Amino acid sequence: QVQLVESGGGLVQAGGSLRLACLSSGRAISTYTVAWFRQAPGKGREFVASISGNGASTSLADSAKGRFAISRDNAKNTVWLQLNSLKPEDTATYTCRATTFVGSYYWGQGTQVTVSS
Repeated sequence: QVQLVESGGGLVQAGGSLRLACLSSGRAISTYTVAWFRQAPGKGREFVASISGNGASTSLADSAKGRFAISRDNAKNTVWLQLNSLKPEDTATYTCRATTFVGSYYWGQGTQVTVSS
């Protein structure tokens, strides 16, 4: 089965960068679409970015365009989310989700990103 673990979160000043990783264990994710979401305190979960299984197609939320980038390394079963030019409003728990070939969802536990002013 798909098991996802996020890493790379932390505390960063406004304008800084972080690189988040979503690592799959137990099963390869080469055929799975992977998406990143975030949830800020007191707010609902928000879509950030997604990438198709072969990496050919990507999608970014409007707020992420020009600042964030999503990529993957299927040999390492890892999907990356590069966060640049971070703003305090980017503070949230970032979680990855894999969608299997049959349409099942698997969620990671999330990694905290905190951006200070």
